[in-house]
Amino acid sequence: MATTLKAGTSWNDAWQRCLGAAPEAFRDDRVLNLWNGEWQADGRALPATTPVDGSPIAGPPRLDADTAHQAVRASLDQHRAWRHVPLPERRARVAATLDALTQHRELLALLLVWEIGKPWRLAQADVDRAIDGVRWYVDGIDELLSDRTPLAGPVSNIASWNYPMSVLVHAMLVQALAGNAVIAKTPTDGGVSCLTLACALAAREGIPVTLVSGSGGQLSQALVRAPEIGCVSFVGGRDTGAAVATAVADLGKRHILEQEGLNTWGIWNHTDWDGLKAAIPKLFDYGKQRCTAYPRFVVQRDAFDAFLAAYLPAVRTLRVGHPLAVEDAGDPYPRLDFGPLINAAKAKELTDQVSEAIDRGAVPLHRAVPDPDLFLPGQDTSAYVHPVTLLSPPPSSPLHHAEPFGPVDTIVLVDTEAELLAAMNASNGALVATLSTDDEETYERLAPQIRAFKVGHGKPRSRGDRDELFGGFGASWRGAFVGGELLVRAVTQGPTGERLPGNFPEYHLMP
Repeated sequence: MATTLKAGTSWNDAWQRCLGAAPEAFRDDRVLNLWNGEWQADGRALPATTPVDGSPIAGPPRLDADTAHQAVRASLDQHRAWRHVPLPERRARVAATLDALTQHRELLALLLVWEIGKPWRLAQADVDRAIDGVRWYVDGIDELLSDRTPLAGPVSNIASWNYPMSVLVHAMLVQALAGNAVIAKTPTDGGVSCLTLACALAAREGIPVTLVSGSGGQLSQALVRAPEIGCVSFVGGRDTGAAVATAVADLGKRHILEQEGLNTWGIWNHTDWDGLKAAIPKLFDYGKQRCTAYPRFVVQRDAFDAFLAAYLPAVRTLRVGHPLAVEDAGDPYPRLDFGPLINAAKAKELTDQVSEAIDRGAVPLHRAVPDPDLFLPGQDTSAYVHPVTLLSPPPSSPLHHAEPFGPVDTIVLVDTEAELLAAMNASNGALVATLSTDDEETYERLAPQIRAFKVGHGKPRSRGDRDELFGGFGASWRGAFVGGELLVRAVTQGPTGERLPGNFPEYHLMP
């Protein structure tokens, strides 16, 4: 079956719509940085390609360290004015921003498809979760800010590329609603155009937002260590997060550092295989490029045959392809579980890890093959990795102890509860975990021993929206927890001597 690009969805179509929607932020060949309340044609624009098919798209205009420091100082000036803007006016401006984002919802989603490879359904969900989530705060901000004041300086946001809207833009707008100026660094690997459009819409409504691009090494002194910064909010890997954590701890700076962990799903004395079978495909959303993905199953050996009978048919239903490839140009968007990984380099790295693990003894239980009907004829597919399942990855493999951030599941077999818990706690802390067991008493006894912030009973846990709290145990989180009222508390000052719930060098306090 020959496929074609859905009508009106090419990168050029999206780019032209950006030029029309926010001409102040886009030029014919590049996006601009936003600082000191103005769009700046500075920085060195790097070439970039889309993971969808390897074709060129707009790259980030990377600033040098000196310009980044100027941007931070200008943000402090904005912060000192904004913190005195009355709350009703702040609320009105954020609400107007949400209306503008809603108006441009489809364009923002299309940019996410091209820039980070999200299928249409998931791209729309990312935009909608940002809008709906911030509306919850707009409606309840009076109570959330009772007896609290903005921080002394702006909030600096350094986030990964996978959820530009529902994590990064969501956090920025709530931080601004709470009375802070906000700074964001565009993720190196993708999302610059989507974030540029979102920030342009916010800036039009008078939100004090700064958006800059650059390498972490060049910009860290300004965005993390600068004395003007009131709080650092980071989402990313443990290696980079550890460097940020060291810096903020040395400076005594408010911080929110969400880091990776190996989220696990345990199977113990379990018989609801139909429920598990229904859950498996949903766990592959966006190719498991999520901080709350479940890449590891820890399975009771006696139940392994029943587990496979449920797992394998489910994983074989997954549809992977070009997010915009259709049979006829007027057809609806394709229904896919995921598209490409973030780039070809990540795809190669993960494929190499799988091959190495197999060479060292892992047993391949499932390796999917591409369906040519889900791609465009002759397109570049170097960023695509199809689902793989490995039994018993060797201890020497990164897949044994670290999050793959891709569509690779690993399975570990255990014979005792002690082995179950040890395997589920392999990465010294995680964000989420799930234990499937028929016996409520068993769940209540074992769940508190699993080192994850959220533990589900037979169901996946997520980051959550609105009033749901979020954090991590062990090395998966440092600093203040967020979600619901805690997000506002994390970016505001409370009573003297207040101890925020979180994971700090000197204490760990659960909500």
